Amino acid sequence: MKRFPEKDELKSEKARKIYEEIEKEFGGIIPNFFKAMASDPEWLEVNWERHKRIMQTGELDRKTKELIAYAVSIARGCEYCALAHHTAALMHGATEKEVLEAVQVVELYMSFTTIADAMQVPCDITPDILNKM
Repeated sequence: MKRFPEKDELKSEKARKIYEEIEKEFGGIIPNFFKAMASDPEWLEVNWERHKRIMQTGELDRKTKELIAYAVSIARGCEYCALAHHTAALMHGATEKEVLEAVQVVELYMSFTTIADAMQVPCDITPDILNKM
């Protein structure tokens, strides 16, 4: 298994500070995903800032964001991401039933998008339909 640097192995003070923020966010652990970027502190910083901006602020609650991230991870076939976001969704209040429902939505719409694309179905459900309701 590939090994990534721990905090005490980092040469960059910037990367160490980011690791400390990540530890706070993730209850004392630094996910391997972020460790994988630590050899380039600028890249780590950009992605950590993106994570904070999108996942820690905004109108959607964190549970909803984690369920969306979980659904995208399944659709993209990323085993690491799916497991991480499944766990994060539970940490932020999702139930196993909600996680299962997210899987069902993914499965349904992976199937539906295949049908729509294969049959070249033109979309007739657009925002302007709201004016007709």
